[in-house]
Order: sequence, then structure tokens, then C-alpha cells
Amino acid sequence: METLTLIKKQLVAEGLSFPTSLCFDPQGNAYVAESGLPWDGAGRGGRVFRLLENGEKQLLADGLLHPINGLCWHHGSLIVSEGGYPGRISRLSMAGEKVPFWMSCEDWATTTLMVAPADGKLYFSQGALTNLGVIGMDAYELGWLGRLPHNCDAPGYAVTLNGQTFETADPLSAEKGAKAHTGAFAEFGKAHAPGTRLEPSLPCTAAIMRCNPDGSELELVAWGIRNAYGLGFLPDGRLIATDQGSDDRGSRPIGHVPELLFEIKEGAWYGWPDFIGGIPVTDERFVPTRGPALEFILGNHDELPPPEKPLLELPVNSAATKFDTLPASHPVFPGQIIIALFGDEKPMTAPPGFKSGRNISRIDPSDWSHHPLPDLELNRPIDVRYNAADDAIWIVDFGEFEMSEKGVEAKKETGKIWKIKSTDLF
Repeated sequence: METLTLIKKQLVAEGLSFPTSLCFDPQGNAYVAESGLPWDGAGRGGRVFRLLENGEKQLLADGLLHPINGLCWHHGSLIVSEGGYPGRISRLSMAGEKVPFWMSCEDWATTTLMVAPADGKLYFSQGALTNLGVIGMDAYELGWLGRLPHNCDAPGYAVTLNGQTFETADPLSAEKGAKAHTGAFAEFGKAHAPGTRLEPSLPCTAAIMRCNPDGSELELVAWGIRNAYGLGFLPDGRLIATDQGSDDRGSRPIGHVPELLFEIKEGAWYGWPDFIGGIPVTDERFVPTRGPALEFILGNHDELPPPEKPLLELPVNSAATKFDTLPASHPVFPGQIIIALFGDEKPMTAPPGFKSGRNISRIDPSDWSHHPLPDLELNRPIDVRYNAADDAIWIVDFGEFEMSEKGVEAKKETGKIWKIKSTDLF
């Protein structure tokens, strides 16, 4: 049993509205991106700042498509993933000039990104549009149902559908009490016939893809990972990713799904929408409270690669986001992984209950064990980065954010950047 001691953190910057991403240039200068989500009267559109030594913020760009979910340094400029509809990836110069170089051909938000040290390719993820393959009332509550012209998931591998339909209220109908019947991988209120075969799409959802840093030569790396919000390469070259699990919500709810950490292998299938960490969704441990026990929606599992098993399971609803790796020369925990756990979004994602996440954890890759840190009294940690220039762990705190029966309850300008001396972490 580890002894948890008080850790002192230093405030670097404050007054940010829902920041999501942090990166450093080779000199250790820090850059931070605000998501651009317009809650609590915050301005609509993402912004990118350079953080100055006195705690001031130098604005580099604003009005970016929201939400911004990723930021990285590459050859003298920044690469930023803009959510938007459609999502896109842009290059941002230090003079504030923005040049989009890759755009999704559909209405799916682009999430995190990074440049691989080995091949120089840009790796990025696109999450699933749905909870578990079927559009339901949760999409209406989240605000995008009825706004997007192409609102359904697209598979990265060929799939054959079993053809079930799921009944929900129809909030888009003017008729009182109207019902909608929606199938897997279909637009709201539509369904595919049993046995329908969908060919793979590129780009696709629930996927990790890569391209050249100019946007050319787009390739699929792997499919079936619901929301790979954090990506990173280990010192030995392996690519790993967090997967934010499906929730007890929507037309196809599922219960008790842990957050997962996967090694990403080219051509692999990570199980979504019919397996969780290699375990079928039909397993009794996943019976939801908001719906019946699940059935498979794909009929061709035998044609797909075996669903991958995770390196590690993290607490249910802890919402694992981004991570970084300590250097091999670290005097206490060389090569250890530091990960941000954003925390649950109950009651939307699950029935009300105890709070989960909202802190930083350490992961030991020698045995893939999870070691929670002492409570750092953060609101919503979403990104964590090691800065070699000052030997510190920098933490992006998204700010005050909770879900209620009324929806999002968030406060603008409560986002902060903290740092902790790496040797003080343990």
C-alpha cells in the first residue's frame, strides 16, 4: 500500500475558459488551447495562447472551430485539431497564420493528435459519434441531433448488420408522442435491413488514423476504439491510447464499462461496438440500469480481427484523457506514465452516484499497474505534460464543469494551468 502525501502545486496561468490541450516547443515555452465551447457566456471558437513567464497569456489565434481537442509542436509551428463539423487539422504559425491541411469529409469531430518520432507521420483519432453504434436521445441532449447533415457512424472495416431497431421519442417531429425507430450505423429515424453489409470508409469514426504532416496519404491505423482521447508513444516506439468507455445512456446503454488503456496495433480491432476490452457486451457485468441486456449488432465477428484486450483497466466513469511519459533518466520513476482522469459526467453518462476521477494518476508500464496520486484538488484535469526545461509536470485543469438533470453547468474563466516538480510527485 503506497503512502499518499501532500503534493504542492504551483499556479502557472488562470482565467482560461475550458482549456483542453498543452504542448511545449524545444526551448520549453508552453502553449495552451481553449476548446472554444460557449458555456456560461464564453466566446464561441477556440483560442491558442503562448504562456509567458509572468503568468500572462499571448493570444496567437482565435475563432478556431470548436472544440479544440489537440495541440502539438512540429518544426517551428503548432498543429491544432479543430472539432467543428466537419473536423479539421490546421497548422498555426507563430505569427498567427492558420493553414488547414486536413479535413474530415463528414461531420465528425477530430480529437487528439501527435507526430510520431519514428516515421514523422501525424497520428490522430476520431471518436465514435454515438455511445454504442445507435443514435438516441442522448444525441439530442448533447445538442447535435438535428444540426448535423450526416449524423451516423462510419465503420473502418467491412461490417454486416444484424438489423435491430431501437425505439425512442422523436424530438424532431412536430407530432406529439411521435416515436422514432433507429438502427445501427444509420441516421436518426432510419435503419438498415438485416444482413446489410457496410463497406469500410476513410475517414471513419471510432478510429485512429495517420497522414503526412501536410495532410496527404491518409491511412487507417486501427478501428473500433470508441474514443481514443489520449495518444502517445512509449520510448520503445509502441503507440498507446486511452479509450473513454461507452456509458449507461442512449438507445443502446451499457453499464459498468471501465476506461481502458490499449497498445495500438496496425490493423487491429478494438471491439467497439460489440466488445469491451475483449469481453462481449452481452456479458452480465455490462447489464445497464437504463435498458435491457445487450445483443450484438454486428453479424460478422468471424471476419474481423479478434477484439484486442487492454493493457490496463481504469475506474469506471473516470474519463481517462491525455497522458505523458517521464524520461528514462527520471531519478524516481523512469519511464512512468502520468495520466489525467477528467472524471464522470453523471447523471448523463450513468445514474447518480459517487464521483470518479478528477485527479492525476501514475501508471507503471513494467506491470501496467495503476497508482492514484494524492488529491491535488483539481476541478477537471484534462491534459498533463512533462516539461524537460524545468523538470516539471504541467497540468491543464478544464475548470468548473458538472452535468445535472438540466444539462451542462460550467463556469467560464475557471480553467487553470498548474505545475508540479516531477521529483515532488511521489
